[in-house]
Amino acid sequence: MFGFLKKKTEKQKLIEEHKQLLEESFRLSKTDRKASDAKQLEAQELLKKIDTLRD
Repeated sequence: MFGFLKKKTEKQKLIEEHKQLLEESFRLSKTDRKASDAKQLEAQELLKKIDTLRD
């Protein structure tokens, strides 16, 4: 009922950040391929960190 009052877990925060990095990488891919690749790498590193976390 009051789901909006629940705090996000560390894993949920990281997943959201990963999604934002991928979106930014996609936007950059249209103008600056090098910056896009850097964002992709950052997202991959974050994904590895997410995989190590337990639920």
